[in-house]
Amino acid sequence: MMLASLSLRPPGSAAPQVVERLTLVADAGIDGDRHRDPASPRQLLLASSATYADFDLAPHALRENLLINISIDALPSGTVLQIGDEAQVRLMFACEACGRLDLHGAHVAARIGARRGVLARVVRGGAIRTGDAVRDLGPLLPAWSDDWHERVAQVIDAMPPDTVIEYALLARLAGIQSTYCRAFPRFLASLGPAYAGRALAARVASPLARWDGGGLFDTRRDQAPGPDTKLNCC
Repeated sequence: MMLASLSLRPPGSAAPQVVERLTLVADAGIDGDRHRDPASPRQLLLASSATYADFDLAPHALRENLLINISIDALPSGTVLQIGDEAQVRLMFACEACGRLDLHGAHVAARIGARRGVLARVVRGGAIRTGDAVRDLGPLLPAWSDDWHERVAQVIDAMPPDTVIEYALLARLAGIQSTYCRAFPRFLASLGPAYAGRALAARVASPLARWDGGGLFDTRRDQAPGPDTKLNCC
């Protein structure tokens, strides 16, 4: 595998900007990118050249940060990719095909479905460049679901005892838009009191400490491999 192209979205930019080099920051994202966020599972988007070829898309239509020259859609969540000599990223879950893709042709979002790309977090920082080798180190870290309902439950399951979380942060940690907060009360109630009582609106008082998400994406217990780790494939 190889990096075919790189893109950056600085704060305030309307579209990705093609660059030859990016700096990845561990547990934060891309240096200088609008989506840099330590609390997000959506720090960068990886797409495949195969998707562009299969759907005859214009360059950068998928708005990806990293374009890889073979398909990555079948790689499981939790897979760690080594990029160049330093950086490593952790595949999280498939990126939904939003309606904005239809600007590039009729029904593009519907046709692409689950093949827009894969969202990822930075495990190990470093500089990456167009043409760098990308190596699959295997599914070394816990998997995250493509289903937002399951991700919300996964976040709550990870919370320390005797804590609560605000709806806005729950959405952010689960990698969904804040508009989903309107659905949280009914959805969490459907899971039972063990879930419904753990999340609340910002204005609601609680005697319990509010959790900040610390440790949710911690990989220290699952040590990221070094560059010389034996590979599953190339």
